[in-house]
Amino acid sequence: MVPLDKLAQIIQRFEFLEAQMADGSGDIAKLAKEYSDMKPVVEKIRSYRQLLDDIAEAEVMLADPEMKELAEDELPTLKARQPALEQALRLALLPKDAADARPAMIEIRPGTGGDEAALFAGDLLRMYQRYSETKGWKFEIIEEQATELGGIKEVTAHVQGDGVFAKLKYESGVHRVQRVPTTESGGRIHTSAATVAVLPEAEDVDIQVDAQDLRIDTMRASGAGGQHVNTTDSAVRITHIPTGLVVTSSEKSQHRNREIAMQVLKTRLYDLERQRVDNERSADRKAQVGSGDRSERIRTYNFPQGRMTDHRINLTLYKLDQIMQGDLDDIVDALTSEDQANLLAEMEA
Repeated sequence: MVPLDKLAQIIQRFEFLEAQMADGSGDIAKLAKEYSDMKPVVEKIRSYRQLLDDIAEAEVMLADPEMKELAEDELPTLKARQPALEQALRLALLPKDAADARPAMIEIRPGTGGDEAALFAGDLLRMYQRYSETKGWKFEIIEEQATELGGIKEVTAHVQGDGVFAKLKYESGVHRVQRVPTTESGGRIHTSAATVAVLPEAEDVDIQVDAQDLRIDTMRASGAGGQHVNTTDSAVRITHIPTGLVVTSSEKSQHRNREIAMQVLKTRLYDLERQRVDNERSADRKAQVGSGDRSERIRTYNFPQGRMTDHRINLTLYKLDQIMQGDLDDIVDALTSEDQANLLAEMEA
């Protein structure tokens, strides 16, 4: 049962915001943001309360001989709607991750497996690019180091769009691949891995960086011989002295490189702070879906069997080709549902 007193408090707050906005008083942008966030929840509350009123009215009608037959017809239908509405309302009332609506940075690095791991890292990058395309998101590679065979030593991408972090946050961790490498003449299956980190983009209000804590170096960008990129000291490396975090960017514009490197640095510092808060709040967060623990093996891609297994929720799908082409909806939806179930269990414990 959903606590009705809590629902009444939410409605009161929503109506207060409406009145404040109508009067033009207070911080309109801040009020509008809270109002917008609350509106879907309030709509569900009003639907639920209307259903309870309809049920109560039908039960009163049972005592009226003239209305009893009508009430007996309506009551089962009304009561059958109640569980689904209550569940939708519980989900709407779950605490929201403030970062869910934000853009995100994706960092991919090869793990064990040498050249094959680097090639797999490239496959994961293309998988996320295609997934982003299906969502209408903007996907921009801001730093990439490639191998001679076309794999990736390291890549950082910036993804912008509606609800990016909410969808991609479950991708953080170790992704393992089992397949026969193109360089393998004996046809043996190799196992290698790549690490993915998905970080919500920091906003200026989240992280204040003291200029005295930074060491900024310019250096020659690496690229193909003879290209302009090799003739200018345009690449920027920023070191955050207190944490030892190092960020580089090597676009042709030094000014743009500073912007990119500072944004990546703030995002990583924001991620460190989020992890610190999460660790304090939950001693067993490694057991939670979407914990973001980058040392945890989360998924296996088995090419000979065409199988993908997500180990956190024991989900196995036999459509690996589609998944590598960016068809991640079934995985993301299942992980989101599991996360919501865990949150509901915590709330109701």
